Amino acid sequence: MQKNRALKTVAAIVVSFTGLVGAIVLLFETKTITLELALLMFVALLAMYIGFGILIAVYRLTGRLG
Repeated sequence: MQKNRALKTVAAIVVSFTGLVGAIVLLFETKTITLELALLMFVALLAMYIGFGILIAVYRLTGRLG
């Protein structure tokens, strides 16, 4: 059961990231945003996912210590 839940969580994260990247690409293709802004948005999105991933990992590791 736990493995199934983890798989669903990973799938949800991948789908949300892909959806947001798709939205950025769509905005760029419709000329709503420039290439520079699209790249900035992509880098910020990637940094947020990595940053929150590190925070969650640290939270889970510190929870096991106590």
